[in-house]
Amino acid sequence: MPFIIWENLASWRSHPSAASLFTIHLIDRYSGEGDPHGHDWVPAECDVSIRPGWFWHASELPKSAIILLDIYYKSAGRNCLLLLNVPPNSSGLISDEDVQVLQEFTKLRETIFSTNLARNAVVTASSTRGGITNSWFAPSNVLEKGIYTYWAPEEDQMNWVIYLDMGEATLFNVLQVQEPIHKGQRIIKFHLDILTKKGHWQTVTSGTTVGYQRLLRFFTVESKMLRFVIDKSRADPLIAYLGVYHDTFSLMLGESSKTSQSYLR
Repeated sequence: MPFIIWENLASWRSHPSAASLFTIHLIDRYSGEGDPHGHDWVPAECDVSIRPGWFWHASELPKSAIILLDIYYKSAGRNCLLLLNVPPNSSGLISDEDVQVLQEFTKLRETIFSTNLARNAVVTASSTRGGITNSWFAPSNVLEKGIYTYWAPEEDQMNWVIYLDMGEATLFNVLQVQEPIHKGQRIIKFHLDILTKKGHWQTVTSGTTVGYQRLLRFFTVESKMLRFVIDKSRADPLIAYLGVYHDTFSLMLGESSKTSQSYLR
């Protein structure tokens, strides 16, 4: 019997650790967080309206595109499905102001995510299943869009690291991570490091659940060397996609960096 967990986005966010795994008979205990050790696949859906309520009122205005972007990060960017309610007006049509906001929201996402800044990076890893010549599980697979190609480490290892050499110093403040969820949701804890100009690795962001997709915002940094580290996993971790992006719009919400931090080699 299929199940779906509903996350009320009245506060415009899902839980940062929203795993798609639960144990059904214990489901009331989870409070929307999921259970990384659960036995049942129960994806979360986040419901929110473009307007203050679920229905259209002439006296009310839709949320701005910037607010919708923030909601997107806190739902679709936290391994959840975003269900955006857009109510028809009294004529049975979608209001022009709602259409405009939706178009602006689409443009924001296209501007931020259309180009992976790591697309030309040289990717290596702590190990590769079948050896470095095995293209089926090569580290470079993490730059191919989609979840059906992926990096896999050697089995029964405890050191899981992917290195990205960007070739040149690059500004970025968003990390995208995806697992091949048809192989199961495995990762429990991870972090991203950059190499500082002093030659030290410094953590810029970290997370727990990955699942289909995580989008993590952090202070804007500039570096050419990145290290993605998986700290804990249910089984041998698999990474389908890694992306880094520069979001200059979330600055308006005060959630990204107001001052860039440079970590050039």
